[in-house]
Amino acid sequence: MPKFKPQYRRLLFIDREIRRGRYPNCRSLAEAWEVSAKTIQRDIDYLRYDLNAPIDYDSTRFGFAYTEANYRLPAISISESDLFAVCVAEQALRAFRNTPLHARLLSVFNKIEESLPDRISVHPAWLDSRVTVFAEAITTIRPEVWENIAIGMRENHQLAIHYAGVGRTPGDRTIDPYHLVSHRGEWYVIAYCHRSEGIRTFAVSRIHSATLGALTFELPEQYDEQALTREQFGIRWDAKERAVVIRFDPKAAPYIRERIWHPGQALHPKADGGLDIHFRTRHLQEVRDWILSWGAHARPLKPKVLVSMVHDELTAALAQYDSTNGSA
Repeated sequence: MPKFKPQYRRLLFIDREIRRGRYPNCRSLAEAWEVSAKTIQRDIDYLRYDLNAPIDYDSTRFGFAYTEANYRLPAISISESDLFAVCVAEQALRAFRNTPLHARLLSVFNKIEESLPDRISVHPAWLDSRVTVFAEAITTIRPEVWENIAIGMRENHQLAIHYAGVGRTPGDRTIDPYHLVSHRGEWYVIAYCHRSEGIRTFAVSRIHSATLGALTFELPEQYDEQALTREQFGIRWDAKERAVVIRFDPKAAPYIRERIWHPGQALHPKADGGLDIHFRTRHLQEVRDWILSWGAHARPLKPKVLVSMVHDELTAALAQYDSTNGSA
C-alpha cells in the first residue's frame, strides 16, 4: 500500500475496521497503512475529540471499539466556507428542474447536509432568503427517456427513439448516442442517426420514447466531441468552420469586455470606445441570435453569410410592424 494517503481515507478505514468488530490497534493500523503508530494515535485522537467518536480501548481484546453501536462517522469533514459553497450549488440545481437529474442531485446534496458534523454552526436554511439563482426556462424530459439514454451512452447500446422535431412529422429512428450537451435550458444528445447516415443532434425533450436496442456500437476514431462543442455558441453546427467578426458600439463594449463569450475570442478596441470581437465557430444560427439580442449595439462584419442572416431576420421583423401588412 502506498505510504502517502490523505488522512480522511485513513479515518474511513479505521472506522470500518472498528465497526466490523476487528478490534484494531495502533500497531496493526500503522502496518496496514505503512505509517507510524504515532500517526494512527493522532487519527484516533482526532476521531475522539473533533468528530466526537465514542472510541474506547478494550484491554481484553487489545484493540479499539465503539461504545455506541449506532455511531457513524460523518461522511465528510467540511468547513463553514465549504458548506456555503455546497448550499449555493444546491440553489443552482434549480436550473435542472423538470429533469430526472434534479431529483438525483438534490438527493445527493441532502445526504451531504445530513452527514455534516453537529459542530458545523452554519445552517443552510438562511440561504433560501439570502441567495437566489435565476434559472433559464427549461424543457421537461421524460424520466424513462433520460434513463435509457444514460444506459445507452454508458454501455454503447443503440437506441430506438420516437422523435418529434420542430416543424417535422414525428418518426422513428435508430441512433448511437455519443454525447450529451446542456445548452440554454435544453439537453441534447449528439448521436449517429442510421436513417440520415450521419451525426445529428436531438433535443432530449422532443424524444417521446427511447428503447434500448440489442446491438452495441463503438465510437468512431474520427469522432471528436470537442470539435462539436468547443465553440460554445450553440448546438446546431455546420461542418464548415468560419471566422466571425462582430462590432459592438461604445455602450455595449464594457459588457463584452467583462465576459468570456468564446474560448478563442480576441478583442480589438476601436478609437471611438467600441470594440470588435473575433472568433471561429460552426454555430452561425446561435451567433445570429446573440447579435440580435444586442439590438442596435452590435453589427456583424464577417462572414458575409452571417451579415445576410442578421439582415434578413431584421427585415422580416420590421415587416411585422409595417402598417400595410395587417391591422392593429
